[in-house]
Amino acid sequence: MAPPLKNPKKSKKATKKLKKRKKKKTKVRIRSSSSGPVDPTAVDSEWWTNFWHKNSNISGSSIPSDEEQGFKYFFRVSTKTFEYICSIVREDLISRPPSGLINIEGRLLSVEKQVAIALRRLASGESQVSVGAAFGVGQSTVSQVTWRFIESMEDRARHHLKWPDNNEVIKTKFEELFHLPNCCGAIDATHITMTLPAVETSDDWCDQENNYSMFLQGIVDHESRFLDIVTGWPGGMTVDRLLRCSGFYKRCQSGERLNGGLRALDEGVEVREYIVGGVNYPLLPWLVTPGHERDGVSLMSGFNDVHERARGLATKAFLQLKGSWRILSKVMWRPDKRKLPSIILVCCLLHNIVIDCGDHLNPDVELPGHHDSGYGEQQCGQVDHPLGRSLRGNLASYLCHKKVHCMAE
Repeated sequence: MAPPLKNPKKSKKATKKLKKRKKKKTKVRIRSSSSGPVDPTAVDSEWWTNFWHKNSNISGSSIPSDEEQGFKYFFRVSTKTFEYICSIVREDLISRPPSGLINIEGRLLSVEKQVAIALRRLASGESQVSVGAAFGVGQSTVSQVTWRFIESMEDRARHHLKWPDNNEVIKTKFEELFHLPNCCGAIDATHITMTLPAVETSDDWCDQENNYSMFLQGIVDHESRFLDIVTGWPGGMTVDRLLRCSGFYKRCQSGERLNGGLRALDEGVEVREYIVGGVNYPLLPWLVTPGHERDGVSLMSGFNDVHERARGLATKAFLQLKGSWRILSKVMWRPDKRKLPSIILVCCLLHNIVIDCGDHLNPDVELPGHHDSGYGEQQCGQVDHPLGRSLRGNLASYLCHKKVHCMAE
């Protein structure tokens, strides 16, 4: 039996109603999608063009007109080094919908833009609000991006800061530059100042200049590259105590570090591996400090000149570190003391990456004066170790015999 015929008039009306419903549904979809990105996978890939146009013409600033130099002005690294840093953290920072970080236009933040935000925050030391305004993102986004970047770098870039398995290159360079045989580095320390909530203040964190601060100690090589750091300790402690709390001290004392072969000098005298440090450090069998007049004025005068130039590599490293990553040279506003060591470590990693990539700092980046401005170098009160005194005397005699101090630059 054939199906009954449909009323053609009713069929036309039904079709019109169905089309109206479809149109209404389509309009709702368009209206709801306007509150987010049209394409949920769209990434903000034009970040540099937008950032440069927005920030390159700030009145009263010394921003270079050349874009490549301007990039380095804002982020402290060349585009090549920047790309390398992005490759380190890409797996951790890549944004995926729907939970990916977005900008005010609703587009996902690219890895490159996230790295740029984090580097700008660390390089400028400006507030999260100011950094966010420069990139068109909110304060909370800057906070999230920066911390994600720091966690990723701390986990994936550690190979850029470690004690070398072989010190021969470093020892050769120290001898070429300063005529110091078997020297493996220079040590120094600096304060990272901050303000703390009243509930967190204590005498430990209050240093000799009545600032609240955290210590950073670093040992550097001939390129002012960090080989070992220790941080997280209160700025109120002495440098001597800071050294003794470090893993480096414990390893040296147990013979795990600075345990390479002896270097023969003149007349059968041999010297072990060692590092050089200032008067705020103790004289130890493996740590050589400046000599005293009682050890011989003429003998120690030449030695101290050479020693000071070698130790200057550590001073230079901290000047560059705090000058490049200004978040460390400004007074931090109520930082999380548990997170601050990670921020300091990542800045040291970035310092080393710049050197490892053959990058060069702009000459105006390095801090003027001293890296610990306002802090006097306190004399260590510990009694000189006899083996340290013997090592220093042998080095001074060796330099005097070679008349190296006469050639000091």
